[in-house]
Amino acid sequence: MPCFKQPKHFQSLVLLHWPLSYLGMFWILQPLAIYLLFTSWWPLPALYFVWFLLDWKTPEQGGRRSAWVRNWCVWTHIRDYFPISILKTKELSPEHNYLMGVHPHGLLAFGAFCNFCTEATGFSKIFPGITPHLATLSWFFKIPFIRDYLMAKGVCSVSQPAIDYLLSHGTGNLVGIVVGGVGEALQSVPNTTMLILQKRKGFVRMALQHGAHLVPTYTFGETEVYDQVLFHKDSRMYKFQSYFRQILGFYFCIFYGRGFRQGSTGLLPYPLPIVTVVGEPLPLPKIEKPSQEMVDKYHALYKKALTKLFDQHKTQYGCPETQKLLFL
Repeated sequence: MPCFKQPKHFQSLVLLHWPLSYLGMFWILQPLAIYLLFTSWWPLPALYFVWFLLDWKTPEQGGRRSAWVRNWCVWTHIRDYFPISILKTKELSPEHNYLMGVHPHGLLAFGAFCNFCTEATGFSKIFPGITPHLATLSWFFKIPFIRDYLMAKGVCSVSQPAIDYLLSHGTGNLVGIVVGGVGEALQSVPNTTMLILQKRKGFVRMALQHGAHLVPTYTFGETEVYDQVLFHKDSRMYKFQSYFRQILGFYFCIFYGRGFRQGSTGLLPYPLPIVTVVGEPLPLPKIEKPSQEMVDKYHALYKKALTKLFDQHKTQYGCPETQKLLFL
């Protein structure tokens, strides 16, 4: 993607471009491809769909990343809008594989997206020899065109086969899992540090099975860029949100930020700093069938490491000294 001069308010427009225009473009390609099947151009979509079927297992076999896509200039404009940055606290050796907990989810996970799915913040230079993968909902990879776009950015399926493959083929792989998931997104409001982690232990078990090091991360500012309307658990709207999640796998959230005019309300996020702090890796032994006691032990150590990471950096990035992490 070529670079070009940035006009006034361009960064705000580009930011909308990411969640709406880029993904929207790939959604539009699907009905367009079906339409072309009934025209003289039918061989093009036909060939793609044949290739789509032949390529079905690729998302669970390491994917197909593209350095060109990860280096698009548009990602640097998104980075500069907030701005977004990444802070390394310890080296990550290319001789190991890593399972990284990404906290918090926020609404759109801007920090994780920009830091691990693009080169806008210079991940490859900060962590040489490490290949990042950010895991997301598996059903995205069953959608034509969307799957190819996500794989090009280094996004992988959060399914066990996909993560098993990355942690068992070579070294230097870093797989990021947004542990709190969509449930955490529903609770994403400014000035809160609640993480859904207390009962989320599957990622620890998986790390033990592969002897992968656990890496805690915390993204300061992720929950500050949008306001969200929260509904009581007994309300009809909350029940609708839960039903929506059961059907589609994610929540229907009502959120708002700033508009194009200063002081107005709209769907643009607030331009506030977002900083992802990558903590010290926690070495784990390789145990093919870890006991529940072993999983609980390292889960507790991971929570302790994450709490320590948060406490060490919270005042530097806008949280009061008294702010504590709350595990739900």
